[in-house]
Amino acid sequence: MAYLGNSARTKEVLAKYNMSAKKKFGQNFLIDGNVLENIVEAAGVTDDDCVLEIGPGIGTLTQYLAEAAGRVVAVEIDKGLIPVLADTLSEYNNVTVINEDVLKVDIAAIADEYNGGRPMKVVANLPYYITTPIIMKLFESGAPIESITVMVQKEVADRMTEGPGSKDYGSLSLAVGFYAKAEPVCDVPPSSFIPQPNVGSAVVRLSKYDEPKVSVGDAGFMFEIIRTAFNQRRKTLSNALSNNPSIGVSRQQVQDALTKMGINDKARGEILTLEQFAGLSDILQRDSAMIN
Repeated sequence: MAYLGNSARTKEVLAKYNMSAKKKFGQNFLIDGNVLENIVEAAGVTDDDCVLEIGPGIGTLTQYLAEAAGRVVAVEIDKGLIPVLADTLSEYNNVTVINEDVLKVDIAAIADEYNGGRPMKVVANLPYYITTPIIMKLFESGAPIESITVMVQKEVADRMTEGPGSKDYGSLSLAVGFYAKAEPVCDVPPSSFIPQPNVGSAVVRLSKYDEPKVSVGDAGFMFEIIRTAFNQRRKTLSNALSNNPSIGVSRQQVQDALTKMGINDKARGEILTLEQFAGLSDILQRDSAMIN
């Protein structure tokens, strides 16, 4: 039975192994049983599922997942936590722990080996300092993934779920929106962790699309436009994009493209939808190819 979702038992494990949270790995141990149950429920985990967990820590969320899922594959970067996990997960025969960096591991190979190549569900309490690279690795890996349910910094959760015009809207909002439908699940206060982080957290469910939400000629080119637009979000699109030689278009070409799309030629990136960025990308890619 899962027993780590409270402060006392977590402290017992930490004391037993004379360990503390490692700042370099962004470790904060979740001690709120209600939140743990919410995560598993939001992920829709059943005994038919193979769940990929990223950063199991001492095995708190892993225990809850193991009781709901058919199989759990947990990827943990910290070698020092492997004996701890062997202890806290000893009663579960449906858990496999892999001591690897998730940014380097072959996720598709994990799906092949442990789930016969069928789609997995990803569930994780992600380290805040590396949330975006992990999310993008999951999307871009080509691995069969059905959904991603993650606890992240509240600010990052807001960026994943906001639309055009919001101060939190940006390149992450658009990248997530390209691959998945993002839905907020719940907010989580600092008091739900040991040690307490300095910021609030939130759980978000990302339901992956079978195909990207919009059709675009070159997704890489579109995301270069998006990154440039939001790296210089106070500038107009025409000024920002024309300053990036890798895009290879002039200020006038950007203005002409916006006008053709019925968008003010002095617009900033923060007002464009994903569909509009895709349209702009296709027009500018043709213009760039003509120049080159």
